[in-house]
Amino acid sequence: MDYLKKYKQWTTDEYFDEATRKELKDLSENETEIKDRFYKDLEFGTGGLRGVLGAGSNRMNLYTVRKATQGLANYIIKQGGTKKGVAIAFDSRRMSPEFAADAALCLNANGIKAYVFESLRPTPELSFTVRELGCIAGIVITASHNPPEYNGYKVYWEDGAQITYPKDVEIITEVNAITDYATVKTMNLETAKAQGLYLVIGAEIDDKYIEELKKLVVNPVAAENKDMKIVYTPLHGTGNLPVRRILKELGFTNVYVVPEQELPDSNFSTVSYPNPEDPKVFTLAKKLADEVGADLILATDPDADRLGVQVRNEKGEFVLLTGNMSGALIAEYVFSQKAEHNTLPSNAALVKTIVTGNMADQIAKYYGATLIEVLTGFKYIGEQIKLFEETGSHSYVFGFEESYGCLIGTHSRDKDAVVAVMTLCEAAAYYKQKGITLYEQMNRILEKYGYFKEDLVSVTLKGIEGMEKIKEIMGSYRKNPPTKAGDFKVLKFRDYEADIITDIATGTVTPTGLPKSDVLYFELEEDAWCAVRPSGTEPKIKFYFGVKGNSLKDAEEKLTKLVHDPVFQVQ
Repeated sequence: MDYLKKYKQWTTDEYFDEATRKELKDLSENETEIKDRFYKDLEFGTGGLRGVLGAGSNRMNLYTVRKATQGLANYIIKQGGTKKGVAIAFDSRRMSPEFAADAALCLNANGIKAYVFESLRPTPELSFTVRELGCIAGIVITASHNPPEYNGYKVYWEDGAQITYPKDVEIITEVNAITDYATVKTMNLETAKAQGLYLVIGAEIDDKYIEELKKLVVNPVAAENKDMKIVYTPLHGTGNLPVRRILKELGFTNVYVVPEQELPDSNFSTVSYPNPEDPKVFTLAKKLADEVGADLILATDPDADRLGVQVRNEKGEFVLLTGNMSGALIAEYVFSQKAEHNTLPSNAALVKTIVTGNMADQIAKYYGATLIEVLTGFKYIGEQIKLFEETGSHSYVFGFEESYGCLIGTHSRDKDAVVAVMTLCEAAAYYKQKGITLYEQMNRILEKYGYFKEDLVSVTLKGIEGMEKIKEIMGSYRKNPPTKAGDFKVLKFRDYEADIITDIATGTVTPTGLPKSDVLYFELEEDAWCAVRPSGTEPKIKFYFGVKGNSLKDAEEKLTKLVHDPVFQVQ
């Protein structure tokens, strides 16, 4: 069925509600928009759904959410997991509560219990809840840090991690097998509650989650520092209550929340893009921090799984740390404190993604830990935790990715900005007692391990043409991989989709050892590297760069030349 036939079906079939049909009928003269909404079904990818809100098969709406849930329900039934139930959380975005309720009712109509949070909760708490309640799966309605017009639907399995191979492919197959929306089941909310299928959860899970976080304090004395002044913004999302609670219960009394960004706001009206990687989201926080004389500024994204950090430099000015820098700060603190207190396991592991900076390798080496590299996506770090527990091969200590996500402990199987806030504030208090700022500690880490510096360039390419352009770019690199980048020779070329690593000098080909993924990675001289991949959540192609210099200035110069190499410029 082509897109015009799909469009006509959605505008005439009374299965779709009147508001949906009207929204689409109003587009009758806009064929470009009709094509974009119907040229494909919104893809249920390896993590779930994510897309622009609106009517149509290529949009996030009640019908595409129900279809995805019916596919998940069919899979759960085949796995014999009906009695275990599914936990569901949602964030502050438009339609998040409605999508959560509709997903629950679809599950209920298939005889599966749903444990639905009473109000918005962070993604990591959902991951914790799946295991706490012994559920077969979990769903969180969120588009993370995407712009306001987006929403999403992520699926977790019983280990608390996002679905990975082969379950992701098997669930995708079930979702794609549903071709008629009218076959999707649902039921009345009151009936579902009366039958004990729709269960509301809340404070009792919050309490257990917070207690698990408190067990992860590395140095309790450091967390008792009352002089720390912290400015925090939840960016209108889910972090407000749990972040404030954990800091208060650990003795951090001087916490100032940005009032304009404290409450949930589905339009994210004070920022155009609620992403803590973007310096612009800190404008209001910096103003407040200067007024109160804060030591540091923290920002969590809408579903509170990513943490952005600003610290004062030697001039007293706030500067934004990259995800690699904040991850390295936390890793060094956790490993050093555990080593000092003789609590570092002999088989300790530090896990990072393939596009995360190489300083992680040096930290792991220094503390005698095993460095394990996984594909981009925190679900692969969560997968390692499960593997460690099953085999006893390693003890998970810390994992992080360059995109501002990390995890201390194993209470969650996804990145957790709430525990990251807790540990970073603990570290800041510890170093402050020693007369050291976080900025100074970051410089000490660079001196200790090397002047590593990274950058990320994202190019947005929207629509059908953009998708084709991204495929063309990736294909071009595969066909003609560069032999030089910046001032560096390319030593090895990794193509994770083809599962090959090619030694440029010898032509020797070896497997990557990781699952297939649309990522290209260039190993360069002098511990430098670059990687290219399409975003899994937005219409973007991403270019990652990393270098190691003899000094900060040297690293900056090398990085600038690498980033601006014509071979990485999109025409």
